Amino acid sequence: MYMDENETITVTLTLDSGDELECQVLTTLEAGGRKYIALFPISGPGSEDEPVYLYRLIEHGDEEPDLENITDDAEFALASDAYNAWMEEQDPGAIDLDDL
Repeated sequence: MYMDENETITVTLTLDSGDELECQVLTTLEAGGRKYIALFPISGPGSEDEPVYLYRLIEHGDEEPDLENITDDAEFALASDAYNAWMEEQDPGAIDLDDL
């Protein structure tokens, strides 16, 4: 998955409850030889209070990528650290969550 800086890419997650949650792709990350994706909810009740969701990103060339839950604590910590490092590099004005 490649993103144009000016393009908003959204993903619809199906939660364990069966509810759907529309999210904006914040970024894709690489850590420990794997790719990850950070998603921020843009719809649904309380979306502005929602956390960022991190998933393992499995790309299939030109086909739609798959998202996998990160179930291992050490792997989640690695992905979280990569996301936090990315956030520290961002200009605080560059990401306005109110616009999501």
